[in-house]
Amino acid sequence: MFLTISTTGTPERPATDLGYLLHKHPDKAQAFSTSSGTAHVLYPEADARRCTAALLLEVDTVALVRKGKGKGRGGAPDAALAQYVNDRPYAASSLLAVALGNVFSSAMKGVCHARPELPGQARPLRIEVPALPARGGPALVAKLFEPLGWTVTAEPVPLDTEFPGWGDSRYVRLVLESGTLTLAEALRHLYVLLPVLDDAKHYWVAPDEVDKLLRAGEGWLPGHPEQKLITSRYLARRWSLTRQATERLELVRLAEADDSEVETIDNAVEAETETEEKPTPLAVQRREAIVTALRNSGASRVLDLGCGQGQLVQTLLKDPAFTEIVGVDVSMRALTIASRRLKLDRMGERQASRVTLLQGSLTYTDTRLKGYDAAVLSEVIEHLDLPRLPALEYAVFGAARPRTVLVTTPNVEYNVRWETLPAGHVRHGDHRFEWTRDEFRAWAQAVAERHGYTVAYEPVGPDDPEVGPPTQMALFTLTGPKEAKAA
Repeated sequence: MFLTISTTGTPERPATDLGYLLHKHPDKAQAFSTSSGTAHVLYPEADARRCTAALLLEVDTVALVRKGKGKGRGGAPDAALAQYVNDRPYAASSLLAVALGNVFSSAMKGVCHARPELPGQARPLRIEVPALPARGGPALVAKLFEPLGWTVTAEPVPLDTEFPGWGDSRYVRLVLESGTLTLAEALRHLYVLLPVLDDAKHYWVAPDEVDKLLRAGEGWLPGHPEQKLITSRYLARRWSLTRQATERLELVRLAEADDSEVETIDNAVEAETETEEKPTPLAVQRREAIVTALRNSGASRVLDLGCGQGQLVQTLLKDPAFTEIVGVDVSMRALTIASRRLKLDRMGERQASRVTLLQGSLTYTDTRLKGYDAAVLSEVIEHLDLPRLPALEYAVFGAARPRTVLVTTPNVEYNVRWETLPAGHVRHGDHRFEWTRDEFRAWAQAVAERHGYTVAYEPVGPDDPEVGPPTQMALFTLTGPKEAKAA
């Protein structure tokens, strides 16, 4: 990774003042250890008329792989190849931003003990980044930097100069020029906006990232027209942190408008006597809806098909109306975790007689599953490839044939309401599909007709008037002895 900072000067204000501001002598080449590798600072040119400081970051890719415990870029478990083939050694990213903060920390704070008058002086600056990932293209680069007083040149880098038909890559060659900014302001802009344009953080985003963002964004972020996008991307789209940062930025804006201190604005409202009630997690709402539906059906012997780590089984055990509960999952690891969650080894004999954990595949018929009042498939079907759904359908509705079957699955229409979910992405990396309400109802109605069931539908979670609920639930009820057709 490579970045240069250049300035021009006069005999009265020589360009070599840049060395004082950066706390790095122009006659020396220096190396600094960072969390991702070695940062080198050198001056390709340094005289009274023009001075350029270069930051070269040599990324230790092997150390990053070891530190990430074999996971891919950003820790994504499905990006194993990305730990070996990626742009980290070459393109500006959060790693370069961290190096800027480490190597030029005093300059970023506007501190210069040797020449205290320099940090507050605006000077002509030219910053070049040869390879900058820009998710949003040159247009977004301009939207982010131009409101801050920069003249922006963002040239797209072609995928291959020998094959222009392939088009441009997502990288740009960035040149920023300004004569109205101090060096500290320029460095803070880069510290925040480099990872924002890459739209990725190469390290764990902890709550202290909010403080880092607000410190670096002081004086410019509260009034930036793209504040919401900057905040969301910088905090890796973590909704809770983004909301916290947004609230604090709004306090700063109000304080500036009122010409008062943030503390005064923040204390204008007396502390609440009661703690604000947190919204109930969707998983809890889903379990509550399932338990209510099971009670209404009169079921006492229940199958939890695809029980995972046993959360629903644990909830059902608390209700004495359910006399027998069987959890089934193909994963022995999940069943082991479920056993620990339920404390089966320490459970009393009477309670233990109510619960059984079985290993089994839901796409095969299993005589152990016959004769039960109800079966639950909670967030299960979307984990199967579509061609395997008929096998599950026959195993549950055709062979086991419980009197009641409850099926829940995500409503893909609601995904637009998740702020942290990128457009076009499913909610979980293992989801093979996610259905609209019409698609789910068409499948459920066809299953009911084939196997002698009626079906009704209930929303789970807030029922949005435009896109429906986050989770959709189908309640199948057996109506007669109709024989199941082989899938």
